[in-house]
Amino acid sequence: MKRSYIVIMVVIFSLLVWLPFALKVKLPGWSMDFSKGTQILWENYDGPNYLIVEKTWYNKEAILNNFSNPLPAEYYPAHFPLYPAVISVFDVFLKGPTAMLFATLLGSVLMFLMLYQYLKEFKLSKNPWWLCFVFLFLPARFVAVRAVGSPEPWFILFIVASIYFFRKEKFWLAGLIGFLAQLTKSPAIILLGAYGVYALVESIKVRRIQYKYLPLLVQFLAVPLLFWFFGVRTGDFMAYFNSGDNIHLFFPPFTVFAPKGQVWVGNFWLEDIIWTWLVFGIGILYLKKKKATVEYYFAGLFFLSTLLVAHRDISRYILPASPFALIGWDSLIQKKEFKIVLMILIVPVLLYSWNFLIENVAPVADWAPYL
Repeated sequence: MKRSYIVIMVVIFSLLVWLPFALKVKLPGWSMDFSKGTQILWENYDGPNYLIVEKTWYNKEAILNNFSNPLPAEYYPAHFPLYPAVISVFDVFLKGPTAMLFATLLGSVLMFLMLYQYLKEFKLSKNPWWLCFVFLFLPARFVAVRAVGSPEPWFILFIVASIYFFRKEKFWLAGLIGFLAQLTKSPAIILLGAYGVYALVESIKVRRIQYKYLPLLVQFLAVPLLFWFFGVRTGDFMAYFNSGDNIHLFFPPFTVFAPKGQVWVGNFWLEDIIWTWLVFGIGILYLKKKKATVEYYFAGLFFLSTLLVAHRDISRYILPASPFALIGWDSLIQKKEFKIVLMILIVPVLLYSWNFLIENVAPVADWAPYL
């Protein structure tokens, strides 16, 4: 029964986020202009980029001849193909942007169902349903991401599902789902790294190689397969690495705070990043107390990788670690005080999300090729 509630909860909340755009209303007192309607949802980054991939499958001539996007054709291999493939399934009977939003919604529903099953089966939360409810609103950045064209719901679904089957020692299945994660977003390589650390530690403990973890290496096959596919479609086997400014990792750590001109950011309103790292870091460390070892390795490595990110949107980059950070904070999340504050924050979370969606749009002059 609670699974049905989760589906209803995710769908209704998604519709609530979309509602003012569908109605083209103007919120009195906040001066938010929804007059462009659902087109704003279509225009939000990186939705148009994934639609271009779905329509052209990285063919340079098709991109240059059919789309007026100012980005170079070489940029699109930065967007991995699994999410566009999901869009293409629904694009058969829905126009492109609508198929894209439906693909995101479906990924969100499946992700929450998987998360609930994972939390319940391994007793990682005192109240799995409530933790899922919290994840519906926090992090607030994820609310905006789930409302537009984005692969994050599918990516987090595959991460949680892979770890779920890893815990059940179904390593082939964990590896194959991890393979799908690799085809969704490049940071999935961190999942393979976490499994590698886990296998190494276990092998050291018993002083012999644990060959049972070898099926997890099937994930690594996604890399040559993906690069081969890019080579066929673009003529460049290394197209991902030649896609331009898409890998925002810099050394030393914390270069996100470097002055303008030295890195991509150049923004001095960045205190929220420190709070993000604090909340996530403590939540991930708490995973050790729950004996959530593989989760600790994955979320910990993911957290450390974000310290090297020189991009204003670190709150999005760190999203795949968010369900595990919430698990770490579960004891606090279940308290009455937290519930009271969350109820107060639901309205500002919505306002933040709507404001973000209105502003975070790509310059699309002609929507005809996307339909």
